[in-house]
Amino acid sequence: MLVELAVANLGVIDRLTLAIPPGMIALTGETGAGKTLLVDAISLLVGGRADPGLVRAGATEATVDGRFELEGEEYVLTRVVPAEGRSRAYINGRPSTASALSDIGARLVDLHGQHTHQSLLGVEAQRAALDVYGKVDLGELRHAASVLAEVDTALDDMGGDERARARELDLVRYQVNELTEAELDDPAEEDQLAAREELLANAVAHQESSIAALEVLVQDDGARDRLAATLTMLDGRPPFAEVAVRLRSVVAEVDDLGDAIRSIGDGIEDDPEELDHVQARRRLLRELCRKYGDDVAAVMAERDALRLRLKELEDHDVLAAELDGRRVEALEALAAARERVRAERSRAAPALAAAIEAHLPELAMPKARVGIEVGGDDGGEVSFMLAANPGSPLQPLAKVASGGELARAMLALRSVLSEAPPVLVFDEIDAGIGGQAGFAVGRSLSDLGDRHQVLVVTHLPQVAAFADAHLAVEKRQSDEDTVSEIRLLDDDEQLTELARMLSGQPDSATARQHAKELVAEAASARQARS
Repeated sequence: MLVELAVANLGVIDRLTLAIPPGMIALTGETGAGKTLLVDAISLLVGGRADPGLVRAGATEATVDGRFELEGEEYVLTRVVPAEGRSRAYINGRPSTASALSDIGARLVDLHGQHTHQSLLGVEAQRAALDVYGKVDLGELRHAASVLAEVDTALDDMGGDERARARELDLVRYQVNELTEAELDDPAEEDQLAAREELLANAVAHQESSIAALEVLVQDDGARDRLAATLTMLDGRPPFAEVAVRLRSVVAEVDDLGDAIRSIGDGIEDDPEELDHVQARRRLLRELCRKYGDDVAAVMAERDALRLRLKELEDHDVLAAELDGRRVEALEALAAARERVRAERSRAAPALAAAIEAHLPELAMPKARVGIEVGGDDGGEVSFMLAANPGSPLQPLAKVASGGELARAMLALRSVLSEAPPVLVFDEIDAGIGGQAGFAVGRSLSDLGDRHQVLVVTHLPQVAAFADAHLAVEKRQSDEDTVSEIRLLDDDEQLTELARMLSGQPDSATARQHAKELVAEAASARQARS
């Protein structure tokens, strides 16, 4: 629902913040007071056209903020309309687009009347409404379409051009042979070869370093002998007992180091032939990485993928025949599913049309007719049709000329359907009606208010009397300025406003008594409904 609305510099509204209650909300006021500006504000929030003419005279821009709650989540939508230049949109404080506002707005709000943001005017929404009403099962149709798409994708991946396939087969076969001959089996091979190449390329220098180190460390009069002599000098002398122990460990460690250096040095061979082999292998790996991947692991993965592709190409005729057979079956299944869905939609359409039409007489459209056309292979081309007057042809709802007639048709539609956005706005719904027809419209709106938040711009007290909450627009004029304010009325203020709507005299005792009777009658109708 719409929880809060803030408006600044929009038309005759200077600055306004409203907490919007749930249920049915009536918006009333004198002609020209600015009632429709509230509808304009909501329209802007859900992606409606930003007209610079809406900006208050003397202001640089108009701003509208709306806080909505939907299924436990909160959305803050903002629209800024400059007097010059392009409008700006924000969702939860982040810059967005009018298109994005429209997308999220379709889930939040439906506007009915003179405005264009009406979700039920679209083919998609009308089809969905028919499916919900008729409990049309789309599972089989969706599954059949998904299977066909998978088969078509598999056929496309195989390639349909025989010459192109032959060229690809030659290329893939060459690539697989090249990679197979490389005998790749270790992703870390490049690192291992790099280490081996370094060892072989510097074998002589490594050997020389080993010999030199041994001379310094363990040859006669080397480090080992000097440490042993030092140990002899200190061994057996109590003040140096701890140092002697440590020296003995150092001498033993030097002996171990000497053995290790000798062993490593003896294991190093100067082998130019092996060095050539290692370098050639590294060149091969670099070339394969240049062609097939960033490293050996990637090349091995590409080799495996190419082997699979080679099998597909070599088995193409068998696989193609299999897929062609599956495609024929998928097409048959899809056609059958489409026919079943079309039949279900065709059965549901007259029932839904009759249910909507049954609501129209009480909404001052006693001779109106409703039809629902269903076309297309699966009945997906759904169009809701209306003939508002006797002798008029059925026309798509989007082409109905009268805003009031369209709004009442939408009210009838909403009364039948169980699913709709949480916020419904009706403007011009009472155009051309009054009396008991107005009372019936009010009762229908009140019924809808049990399931949705319903905002109604109305001139009829018979409609406003049903409201759970009543907003009044009041215009204040001075010699220099005109400002409209919107405020929530208490029970006594509502009676005064209804009296004004009934007689033009808010202080009239007769009109006030009539207003009380009207409110009581509306309350009685609501109670009877429950």
